[in-house]
Amino acid sequence: MRVDMVDSPEIRRLLEDQLRLSQRLKARIRELEGARHAPIAVVGMGLRFPPDLDSPDRYWDFLRGEETAVSEIPGDRPGLRAVYDPVVGRPGRSYVDRGGFISDIAHFDAEFFGITHREAKLLDPQQRMLLETAWEALERGGVAVRRSERLNVGVYLGMMASEYSERLEDSSRTRIDPYYTTGGGLCFGAGRISHVMDFSGPVVSVDTACSSSLTALHLAVRGLRNGDCRYALVCGSNLLLSANLMVSLCQTRALSPAGRCKSFLASADGYGRAEGVGAVLLMRLDDAERGGHPILAVVRGTAANHDGAASGLTAPNGPAQQEVIRAALADARVDPADIGWIEAHGTGTALGDPIEIGAIDGAVGDAIRARGVPLALGSVKARLNHMEAASGLAALAKTVLMLRHGEIPAAASEADGDLNPHIPWDRMNFTVPRRNGPWPRSLPRRIASVNSFGMSGTNVHAVLEAYEPDEADEAAALSTGPRRELLTLSAKSPEALADLAGAVGAYLNKAEPAEMSSVCHTLRAGRAVFAHRLAVTGTTPAELAERLAEEVARGPLTPVTPVRSATLWLPGDGEDTDPLARAVAALADTFPGLRPALDGAPDTPGERLTRLLGRIGVRVRRRSGGPAGAGTVRLEWRSERDGGTRSVPLAGDAPEQAPELFLDALAAWFAGGGDPRLDALRAPGARLVADLPTYPFRRVRFWIDEPLEPSAGAADGTATAEADDAGRPAPPDPHDRDGMRGYLLAVLRDVLDAPDEVDPGLSLLEIGGDSFIFTLYLTKVEEHFQTGTPPEDLPIDIPVAQLVERLIDHIAEMAAVPAESRA
Repeated sequence: MRVDMVDSPEIRRLLEDQLRLSQRLKARIRELEGARHAPIAVVGMGLRFPPDLDSPDRYWDFLRGEETAVSEIPGDRPGLRAVYDPVVGRPGRSYVDRGGFISDIAHFDAEFFGITHREAKLLDPQQRMLLETAWEALERGGVAVRRSERLNVGVYLGMMASEYSERLEDSSRTRIDPYYTTGGGLCFGAGRISHVMDFSGPVVSVDTACSSSLTALHLAVRGLRNGDCRYALVCGSNLLLSANLMVSLCQTRALSPAGRCKSFLASADGYGRAEGVGAVLLMRLDDAERGGHPILAVVRGTAANHDGAASGLTAPNGPAQQEVIRAALADARVDPADIGWIEAHGTGTALGDPIEIGAIDGAVGDAIRARGVPLALGSVKARLNHMEAASGLAALAKTVLMLRHGEIPAAASEADGDLNPHIPWDRMNFTVPRRNGPWPRSLPRRIASVNSFGMSGTNVHAVLEAYEPDEADEAAALSTGPRRELLTLSAKSPEALADLAGAVGAYLNKAEPAEMSSVCHTLRAGRAVFAHRLAVTGTTPAELAERLAEEVARGPLTPVTPVRSATLWLPGDGEDTDPLARAVAALADTFPGLRPALDGAPDTPGERLTRLLGRIGVRVRRRSGGPAGAGTVRLEWRSERDGGTRSVPLAGDAPEQAPELFLDALAAWFAGGGDPRLDALRAPGARLVADLPTYPFRRVRFWIDEPLEPSAGAADGTATAEADDAGRPAPPDPHDRDGMRGYLLAVLRDVLDAPDEVDPGLSLLEIGGDSFIFTLYLTKVEEHFQTGTPPEDLPIDIPVAQLVERLIDHIAEMAAVPAESRA
């Protein structure tokens, strides 16, 4: 029998090919797996939180303090004030007169965003504030918005209500005009940001109720990982402008009569409402690092799910919350034992808080107990109240600041009293800190997570980690010695430019010398350029601040017209070009970002200088034999505004002076109307700075006054109550069980608006009711009887007949107690 044998070298080649292919496939799998879990950098934030928190620094100072943001309903919300009635359960009324209100929602810089005054007045203030906070997030992230470039930015907005346009709705509808839709539609909040700033990425508006903005975060993370966009703006918005939702929430008893969230406290009795608008700018971490963007924290993973067929549509589901926490940790590839803080949803409701803490314990409790170090948790709602659709963004911003500063603010005060006794704290290794403290040093990583769930049933969880910068980059930034820097500022009005110059000058007067290069790089490369301009050079922060003040004092700060090109005057024929060659070399040494312009460049010094100028966007025409003066190389251009000619030296006989002359020339070019791209002037180790003053928006009032509603009946609600009682038997004696049974079933039928009699053998859930229906049912009963029991003590999953019997027992018991004892 003959067997054909393959030559052994051929076998070896086949095996080697297969091995290389296997290695390539494994590398590709690792690459795809890495992209699926790619970390996301938080690089900028803009916010408007109550009462007047308008920057991350002010927010952090507030979080480290002790005050809450809760106040009385402001005078510019007459509708909310008009429906207030301290008696709980009055139909058509709200028993809440406090909340977290932003002090100024009427003012807006319409001209900055190119919006007419007419349209601005009709815009929901949420849209106005979203534009401003999105712009601030971009500026703090070092992203200059140039409309001509169509930045690949995705906008993901969580928003659940737009109530401003209700004040246009009268019986004649004559106040409704074309801006009614675009000014109030939920989709236009996100769409307007992208439209005004000319972005090309996806635009998504999300409404999952109270988890809306954290759902937006989850979608943005997925979008960045999938390559849908380079940058992502995660936004959240909520304003309290209409009485309707306030009345509805009061009818369900969801709100605390005190108007304040008491997260995880024994005194928790419902949530307090609040306003808030904000934006957070995200990038893939590797992109942020390459671009030198400020990295405030890193999003390691997110997850979202739904409660499914829980006990009720609006009731939280503990097992589903456990699932979403585990899924987020898996996406982040983080061990639960590494978590040092959980920013909980923490609405301060008797039902929600125990379920949420139980879910957290079920997901991470074993790991926390095993490590020994307690897990700190809390909720910003205890300080700001519940921002509903924007609550996730407030929690996210707080967590980012905690990770950045390495500090855990107090989650409750000593005066708040005991923790919720329905939560088994004694068997959980959890703590609700009562005072500010450092991050636990014994934990190997600084990791936190944010939990959120919505009335719609959507649960979201996000895992974040503190960013640890590369030590070499930090050392490079600190080792940069004194050097001359160029600082540029611009604005759309002379007043705004003066204000910006003053704010930047104040910052510089407090800055360390090592910060100066990063500050100037941020203002040159990370800000949009407008017609009113200032540019100064200096070698210390104090010198730059002084020169800014001098420029503002010199005035007037008139707008410039664009200058497209200039003339570069070079040495004439026969003149010595060696000083110019050495000047060009000095520029390349001082500004490493210019060096690529010299790669493969022609040998003549004039051509090399032309390439350097082109690198920063200065287009020139070369001419030789320039005008005599201080230096043989000059930059000259004609001003379209006044028709005059400006000429400044670029290099002189002393090559070491070239960097200073170069910066002074660029300052004059920028202030005169040129549009250089100054990224290449970045000093070694310089980074974009997140904490610089942002654009000072002009405060112009745009507001439609809210029409006062006519009285809807007697002040005590008697007329409404009589209408509701129509066709219902008169309230019986509390001790008449048969009469009470019939009466309570009739009330339930009315509340359900059921066409037939209620089957007492079915539970309230089985006949379509939920916790809202049950609360409304108790409210109707309490119009005539005291039940003496909170809703959570009467389960809605038992047969209606059994529920009614329990309710009769409670009513009879209360009726037997003397009135003075009940009081």
